[in-house]
Amino acid sequence: MFDFKFDANALANKVILVTGAGDGIGKKAALTYASLGATVILLGKTTQKLEAVYDAIVEQGSPEPAIIPLDLKGATKQNYLDMVSTIKSQFGRLNGALLNAAMLGELSPFAQIHEQIWNDVMQVNVNSQYLLAQALLPLLQTTPDSSLVFTSSGVGNKGKAYWGAYSVSKFAIEGMMQVIADEYDTTSVRTNAINPGATNTKMRSVAYPGEDAKTVAYPADIMPAYVYLMCNDSVDVNGQVINAQ
Repeated sequence: MFDFKFDANALANKVILVTGAGDGIGKKAALTYASLGATVILLGKTTQKLEAVYDAIVEQGSPEPAIIPLDLKGATKQNYLDMVSTIKSQFGRLNGALLNAAMLGELSPFAQIHEQIWNDVMQVNVNSQYLLAQALLPLLQTTPDSSLVFTSSGVGNKGKAYWGAYSVSKFAIEGMMQVIADEYDTTSVRTNAINPGATNTKMRSVAYPGEDAKTVAYPADIMPAYVYLMCNDSVDVNGQVINAQ
């Protein structure tokens, strides 16, 4: 997907929610979507990081974004319903949502995974995605050609030793994406997932502490895939896992 070309107004007049928007891939996706004309709603758990992204978007001359501070680990169903109600009242629509936020947990032998780590990873990577998608779908359905994008991983379709809870959570995400895509196949909502591949992020540095970061892609390198699934070029793509690399 590195070679996907898009014009400077590919996302003009679209309203797009990005979770995990304060850092890494989510931050770059938010900045990129905004640069292409979208009004971006920044969701993350650290207000200071979201404010920095907000400022960067304004400084680059893009449409003014919005900020929603929310910790997915503790958020409830009502939090998501209230959030969607606010989006609807403030913007009137939602053209796309990139569900990017996730936690790694810890890499360890399966037999040694701590129950709390397992529960936290499942809460952030699976349960919150289910509740958020459930809340978003009615609003997405009211918008023509809307796009719901989950984030998968290379360990989300082939298990890998020591990746335990994270790997299992990403298997669940691919399954969730496929279920929603099949159920909403005849609606205006298309649902897909992105596997970003090896990317220079803080999560990657924790998982591979000895790796030379310069040997893997930067978030900017993989943005063509993220733009593709949000722009009208992908209007007929549904139920797919797109490899960003």
